[in-house]
Amino acid sequence: MKNTIPVLLIMLIISSCGGNKTAKNSELAGTIKIDGSSTVYPVTEAVAEEFRAVQPKINVTIGISGTGGGFKKFGRGETDISDASRPIKQSEIDLCNENNIKYIELSVAYDGLAVLVNPENDWVDHFTVDELKKLWEPDAQGKITKWNQIRPEWPDEEVHLFGPGVASGTYDYFTEAIVGESGSSRGDFTASEDDNVLVQGIAGDKYGLGFFGLAYYEENKDKLKIIAVDGGNGPVFPTIETVKNGSYTPLSRPLFIYINSVAGKRTEVQEFVRFYLDNAPALSREVGYIPLENTAYQAEKEKFESFVSRLNE
Repeated sequence: MKNTIPVLLIMLIISSCGGNKTAKNSELAGTIKIDGSSTVYPVTEAVAEEFRAVQPKINVTIGISGTGGGFKKFGRGETDISDASRPIKQSEIDLCNENNIKYIELSVAYDGLAVLVNPENDWVDHFTVDELKKLWEPDAQGKITKWNQIRPEWPDEEVHLFGPGVASGTYDYFTEAIVGESGSSRGDFTASEDDNVLVQGIAGDKYGLGFFGLAYYEENKDKLKIIAVDGGNGPVFPTIETVKNGSYTPLSRPLFIYINSVAGKRTEVQEFVRFYLDNAPALSREVGYIPLENTAYQAEKEKFESFVSRLNE
């Protein structure tokens, strides 16, 4: 009997420690709702997949409504985090204000917009920004319809255009960078929020031309031909180096996540965002994007911790 009491005490101590661990894990449960950019989706999904492995009780759902569609849901308070391939617009800020939604913007990676043609296209070596504008601006609709209207030596064949839908941040960014006004373009092109549809369209059409995020080209480089863009200093191809150093102009851009301040008070959301910023350098590279500099990630982490501290005041 003398040895029984110490053994029981040890068992109670072990049981107590195990119970605390379970309680701690049970606190990190719930659902995190994310929606928005199809461009940012691969990064967020890669982060979520890794996060699920270490926090299986947290259900992370990710929709792809495009940047604009995601901000509509975010502005109505329907999501916790919004993926965005451009900064939030004033009209979207106004919607957030109407619904008393506060938020923080965090940069998570870089992306370059790729201009693509069919692999059988042997006449285009590069585009100037002016040529792309001539092809995509609103006035081009019904007028600029053939390749030889861009350069006389190109074929007397119809150009078949493919691009992201108008709710896409990629569309907004491209039109602002090339046409000069966000959301301004010709309307007679095949549009889709699903980049795979665009890949299939261009890959199946010798006279196809389109644009989307560099990461989707990396995944489909065997089906497409990427074109250099001359932003004023000679033709440059989008690569990790040229996007990061800014020489691929004007089609390089940062990617963002926006966190609702109400959601930001929840421990599971805080842990997810911390996990996101810790793992974004490796995972963004893994899915074909360009990570920020380490100092930039550190700045985003400090920005987020300051945000959380203010929420807890």
